[in-house]
Amino acid sequence: MADATAAAPVVVPVVGPGGSLPHVVVVGTGGTIAGSSAATTAKHYQAGVVTVEDLLAAVPQVGQLAAVTCEQLCQIDSVEMDLPLQLRLVRRVAELTDREDVDAVLVTHGTDTLEESAYLLHLLVPSDKPVVVVGAMRPADAPGADGPSNLLNAVRVAAHPSSRGLGTLVVAGEEIHSARDVRKEHTSRVDAFGSLNGPLGEVAGGVPRYAHGPSRLHGRASAFDLEALAGLDDLPPVEVLVTRAGLPGSMVDAVVATGARGLVHLGPGAGNIPEGVARALDRARAAGVVVVRSTRVAWGTVARGGAVDDAGHDFVAAGDLGPYKARVLLALALAVTDDTARIQEAFDTH
Repeated sequence: MADATAAAPVVVPVVGPGGSLPHVVVVGTGGTIAGSSAATTAKHYQAGVVTVEDLLAAVPQVGQLAAVTCEQLCQIDSVEMDLPLQLRLVRRVAELTDREDVDAVLVTHGTDTLEESAYLLHLLVPSDKPVVVVGAMRPADAPGADGPSNLLNAVRVAAHPSSRGLGTLVVAGEEIHSARDVRKEHTSRVDAFGSLNGPLGEVAGGVPRYAHGPSRLHGRASAFDLEALAGLDDLPPVEVLVTRAGLPGSMVDAVVATGARGLVHLGPGAGNIPEGVARALDRARAAGVVVVRSTRVAWGTVARGGAVDDAGHDFVAAGDLGPYKARVLLALALAVTDDTARIQEAFDTH
């Protein structure tokens, strides 16, 4: 397995540039889509074994859609994906989209943390060129592997001009989702991904067809500037804490003791907080930790001032942004400011 901190990747031509086909660069990061059952006897399968070059070689139809080159950024199970590596991925994708000879970038990624990486790309890559993230629920050598069809549809989306300006897209089966809204909803089914208000579109007849576009700021319009983060290898630490019945406030204190600068609290219902936990979160806020109020419920909005007096506690409400993407957005915001009013504005607009 390749080291996640390996040197700059080498670009490998998979389908040689020819004619007027768009040039799509595929960046491999490992994951189940690159997994193998035959590579291990210790568990069901080993993620991140098959190279991105071999993944593309198994889908020769991509050569009819695009001139494809590929590179291997890393080869990992996506459960190991962290913010420093996600920043590396963002910077590499931004470098590629800045090239005149590149028309789109496609990232192969494990599904466990796909939505978080995709959202960081959505917020930071300053380009209108299509950026597409794709994964699979079954390893490459499994019966009925979904990776090849997902990859083919992802190339169809990346290569099509109608995909420009939509931010980072996630292709799952024949559905096209916005990186902001998509979530993994099932542990094992091939139709594991969904969005609160449905996908942006679908691949039908081999062509992406969009019903609507993303409604929040992204890409060039984002308030976050990738160049301003040039000196950072990581983002400020943000932790996630789920409340359950009888959770002691000392759990919040323990999170603060780790040095976290932000905390996303997942409360029941519309982001409710038990009194003892609320007191502990107030202590955290007094210590300078920014608290974002989210929900442990699968879907729905945590409205500012709804279940909790956010203004009184100086908390930030996550709105309809999922808790794990809320962690990404809060970490990114904290790299710029610790002003809760500005951070709330970021949650309201991104």
